Amino acid sequence: MAAPATTNDDVEEGAEAEPAKKGGKGLIIAVILLLVLGGGGFAAFKMMGHKEDPKKKDTAKKEQLLPALYVTLDPPFVVNFQAESTVRFLQITVGIMTRDVEVEKVIKDNDPRIRNDLLLILGNQNYESVSKLEGKEALRQSCLEAVRTVVKDSGGDSVKVEALYFTSFVMQ
Repeated sequence: MAAPATTNDDVEEGAEAEPAKKGGKGLIIAVILLLVLGGGGFAAFKMMGHKEDPKKKDTAKKEQLLPALYVTLDPPFVVNFQAESTVRFLQITVGIMTRDVEVEKVIKDNDPRIRNDLLLILGNQNYESVSKLEGKEALRQSCLEAVRTVVKDSGGDSVKVEALYFTSFVMQ
């Protein structure tokens, strides 16, 4: 039994098919090798090379653990303003929140200046604006900015004045 004679076309097709099989196996092996090496390198980086500075970690924990400190400005603020044809009164008690003892001291030391600035802001309000929630929130924000300005001018860190709250808000 003799093998059938092959033509040039048959030989060329066989020659092309054989290297494709070898290249496919080599490609699969190369991809697997790349994944194994890449995974090993990533694991080594995570285990050995990516460590946080312990000092930064301790500082971050301290900042998170500090309790809120509230400074209440006593006595309450009382201002009057015109509403239509009658005189209206506004009485507000203010609490300022910080987490920094030094900023708390700056606020207490500058109480007269803070009270002055807040009285000027509160006295320039009208009844229509402070009777709405949006107006009260805008008033609170402007009072917070005034306190931050005083703290900054006095050498404190104004960013550490976190919030200002109206703990009492009475209009008559």
